[in-house]
Amino acid sequence: MLSARSLFQEILDNDDAYRLFCSIAASGETQGGWENARIAALVPEAQRALAPKIARHGADEDKHGRIFQALLRKRGLEPCEVPGDTDYTMLLERHGIGLAHARLQADTPLSEQDIITYLAHSRVTEQRASEQMRMLLRYFGDHPELGRAVRMISDDEDNHLAYCHEELLRLARAGHGPAIHRTLHTCVRAELAVYRDVSLAVMARMGEVLGWSGARGRLLAAGIHAAYRYERVHGWRRMVSLASPERRDPLGGPATTAPEFA
Repeated sequence: MLSARSLFQEILDNDDAYRLFCSIAASGETQGGWENARIAALVPEAQRALAPKIARHGADEDKHGRIFQALLRKRGLEPCEVPGDTDYTMLLERHGIGLAHARLQADTPLSEQDIITYLAHSRVTEQRASEQMRMLLRYFGDHPELGRAVRMISDDEDNHLAYCHEELLRLARAGHGPAIHRTLHTCVRAELAVYRDVSLAVMARMGEVLGWSGARGRLLAAGIHAAYRYERVHGWRRMVSLASPERRDPLGGPATTAPEFA
């Protein structure tokens, strides 16, 4: 039976597919760590209270990258080069979503609109990350090899999503509601298309590694396209709504360290 669980189990059972999966995940998390660290360093004076939380966000993302690298080492594997068409973070940047690396590499302080752009981008992408990790948690939360990593990363992603809700609501109360609304809707339109394209690219490469039949590949591609159409019509709303989170001040403390996976 073709299901998300069976697909992930197939990837987990194959060293080459697992290597590609962990390499893609580690690269994206490490990029996110660098981006958040730079944003924390460039926060405008009016939003300086946010800097420790943004730094914590970056430390968490960097930790996730190290966790995926440790999972590879545990199996005696080295990271592989990440194909460009599977690089979710960089493809979003090419679509003009979030703060460009060139902007973050400069030493000029960010503006309040830049902070709104960062938080709106994070609100959308952390929704995706939280959902993906909850799915892995449901299937592999007790797995002897992956379970501890999945539980830790899933909890962090839920914290990141709650933080985005909390800070965007704070900025909306300060009068930035229209700008937040516009930015969220711009982000989600691009993210849906990028996520579809990255999903198609990842599944195509996994199919090559795992020797899937053409029929199976076409079936998976059709499922990805169907999910995209649903999100374009209905699903996008969950990625732009704002609600007071149950987790309060979720990034108010220090980052936790990555566990050992020896």
